[in-house]
Amino acid sequence: MPNEFTLATAVALPAHSSVNNAFASVNLADAFAIRLPSGASNDPDVLARFIFAHQPAWIGHLLRVRDMIVVGLGLKTAAQLAKIASETEPSRVGIFKVYSTNATEIVVGEDDKHLNFRISILCAGGSAPDNRRDLTMTTVVHCHNLLGRTYLRVIAPFHRAVVKASLRSAARVGWPEAGAHQ
Repeated sequence: MPNEFTLATAVALPAHSSVNNAFASVNLADAFAIRLPSGASNDPDVLARFIFAHQPAWIGHLLRVRDMIVVGLGLKTAAQLAKIASETEPSRVGIFKVYSTNATEIVVGEDDKHLNFRISILCAGGSAPDNRRDLTMTTVVHCHNLLGRTYLRVIAPFHRAVVKASLRSAARVGWPEAGAHQ
């Protein structure tokens, strides 16, 4: 049964997120938030790595199906990005390139011939009176062409399910504690 620490809910895009200005125009923009328990890390890099490392198994299966479909279209596959991450760009977060990071937010994503996307992991809150802290995962996508718009139309429902399930899974495993390094 979901509780306040495992319930990922749709929220407005955070006004102070740097992804709000990532692209001149966007074809998809959404954000989901989950409450962080007391003692959990505030480090967006640590939290992002944790989220992508603790996704449900079905997401990996879904990515493999996606890879089989898009490889024929000349799009980057998750397998190709994982190879890049392990061999040439170890600073990536999961399979994603890091675009920016600061004390409260990390922005990752990828550019491809059909679309560009950015994902923000933003930690906010922690001030009086209730000391509530939230982690918000925001995604913005800019499509370059018909292939991008068609692709996005097909994957958008899966995207939302993946984001919510990823946040819930990380919460169920147990967020890394403050001061933890991944």
